[in-house]
Amino acid sequence: MKNIILVLIILFGVSTYAQIQKGKVLDSDGNPVENAYLVNTNSESHAHTNEFGLFSLDKTVLGDIIKITALGYKKSNFTIVSSDDTIIIEDDIFRLNEIVIQPKLSAMNVISKIDLQTTPVNSSQEILRKVPGLFIGQHAGGGKAEQIFLRGFDIDHGTDIAISVDGMPVNMVSHAHGQGYADLHFVIPETVEKIDFGKGTYYANKGDFATAGYVTFQTKDKIEKSSIGVEVGQFNTLRTVGLFNLLGNQKTQSAYIATEYILTDGPFDSPQNFNRINLLGKYSAILKDNSKFSILASRFSSKWDASGQIPQRLVDNGTISRFGAVDDTEGGNTSRTNFNASLSKPIDENTFLKANAFYSNYQFELYSNFTFFLDDPINGDQIKQKENRDIYGMNAELNKKTKINDTDVLLQFGAGFRADATTDTELSHTLNRRTVLENIKLGDIDESNLFTYLNSEFNFGKLMINPAIRLDYFKFNYQDKLMENYKTQSESKVKFSPKLNFIYSQNNNLQFFVKSGMGFHSNDARVVVQNSGKQILPTAIGTDIGTIWKPFPKLIVISALWYLFLEQEFVYVGDAGIIEPSGKSKRMGAELGLRYQLNDWLYFDADANYTYARSIDEPKGQDYIPLAPDFTTTGGLSFQKLNGFSGGIRYRYLKNRPANEDNSIVAKGYFISDLNVNYQYKNINFGIAVENIFDTAWNETQFATESRLQNEPESVEEIHFTPGTPFFMKGKITYTF
Repeated sequence: MKNIILVLIILFGVSTYAQIQKGKVLDSDGNPVENAYLVNTNSESHAHTNEFGLFSLDKTVLGDIIKITALGYKKSNFTIVSSDDTIIIEDDIFRLNEIVIQPKLSAMNVISKIDLQTTPVNSSQEILRKVPGLFIGQHAGGGKAEQIFLRGFDIDHGTDIAISVDGMPVNMVSHAHGQGYADLHFVIPETVEKIDFGKGTYYANKGDFATAGYVTFQTKDKIEKSSIGVEVGQFNTLRTVGLFNLLGNQKTQSAYIATEYILTDGPFDSPQNFNRINLLGKYSAILKDNSKFSILASRFSSKWDASGQIPQRLVDNGTISRFGAVDDTEGGNTSRTNFNASLSKPIDENTFLKANAFYSNYQFELYSNFTFFLDDPINGDQIKQKENRDIYGMNAELNKKTKINDTDVLLQFGAGFRADATTDTELSHTLNRRTVLENIKLGDIDESNLFTYLNSEFNFGKLMINPAIRLDYFKFNYQDKLMENYKTQSESKVKFSPKLNFIYSQNNNLQFFVKSGMGFHSNDARVVVQNSGKQILPTAIGTDIGTIWKPFPKLIVISALWYLFLEQEFVYVGDAGIIEPSGKSKRMGAELGLRYQLNDWLYFDADANYTYARSIDEPKGQDYIPLAPDFTTTGGLSFQKLNGFSGGIRYRYLKNRPANEDNSIVAKGYFISDLNVNYQYKNINFGIAVENIFDTAWNETQFATESRLQNEPESVEEIHFTPGTPFFMKGKITYTF
């Protein structure tokens, strides 16, 4: 009898500790807390919450004590009292020692959460700067999409980085100005909840343009309080912003409207007359089955004048100032209207579906003059680029956790499509914005991308292996309206992109990773049909080796060595309507990032990036990649909640780099520092922000350009630049209610 009782006790103990505890973690407002870390203090089993705040913790029974930590929340202990507990955790100041390095491919995204917590964004430009190593530059009056630099790429306006907001693509395929054009100005920075980024070609759910990497933004589902703010600064700068909570603090649904209006002339001798208006509305609901549903509508429009890029020789001889112009009739206008519906639906405790469907209408008109009187000595070389675009699309992904022979496995199956249709995509030679002297390109573009992918994660204790495969199908149609007879030029292509990644987590404070994969970016439809389908989807092959390490509770160190090969491609030069082959290229580099918390209110961060970028097919000395960054570093000190004060000082440094293939023309580097200080008094926040606090003379964008002025007999090739902002002070006040 005693033996039978002993066996029953043993069996009972085994069965109870084989039990799995399910539940969810919410904040004090009822929002799910993603990536909360839970540890059973008895069995030492652990788990992370998913995007619904749901967790599944094995070896856990009633009465066990669970320790919960999450970035930006108070540590807490919770005693299991039922089979499906809801755990509420309270907001707290940010503490770096609460960071748990998660065993997943996007573990470095913890950096973006740290940076958002310590230095919130104040403009749409600063949003992209949250990606370590990413630099941007504006060279057309503030309304044109920024030029982007990352991992030795002059990405132009988005050719080699995939950018999206709430699942909606930002990059424009076969754009009038250039392939991958990514105008992020429709995002109101105060509405950004989360930034997700990854460098390289290693992510199955990222396809077109994700060669140097990707950046995705998620807008807030709800705002706790309404607010209105006004910013006033030098150069006739005015910004108003409002966020309005429409439904109060309800547990299951929320709605808000956000609006932004900006006016500025900039520091230029010829005023920019820039204005931009943004309007966004979003409704979100949590359904009875814990599904999350949201619908978003937004409208953005802007209009501006620009001084454009000016030749160095005119500044050197005193003809114009650094903020002068040769042709101040440059500028443009653009607008975008978005509709997006999203659904995240849990099917069971191990399975959930997320999907979104979107529609965007996009209008673009840009006037530029890069060469002045080189081609037309009478009328000048001004060009107009114009398009009217509709975008339709859908993304869906099924996530499933399971076990195979006691191995934890995560499977993600995704599918979707994107269809772009443009009317009268135009490149014309113009005079004074009004007279069309010649149509260089004019046509309609229809481009479709259908895709599917399978991503898997196999967890073998400390080692996670992540094999994945992606399949893309592209269809390109172009109707050239300058041809005498109507004809649809058409090409199609299928692309397979395999990935294989290894994540080894020694513990919660040390992780090693080896990433590898193939990616691509599509070429412009006009390139594809003109070249009879050659190099439609040039391949990129990359690998990363690195670590994420917390040597001390308040210090995170991120390091990586990487390599990227890019296959031959043909580039459509939107400013000239011609095709240029760029050849094979290789890039390799090293990255180092530090995040350190000196005390509860003071934080330090720094990122340094070195890149060696060369063309493979060119002879040595002629193989430089123009404008490819060699060395960059960013960093700063920030402080929060210090007797009502918050703010910080930041720097960014970009080294001199070659502006042409033989490095005979050099683009000058710069070191710029910015400062901001805020004070919170009850419901009112006062702030001062200063850009370029040392009033450094710097060039924001630079190009080696051949140009000719009206009085010059011969053309000159040299640096043409857009000046960076001088000392620029703004004051703001925000009222929360």
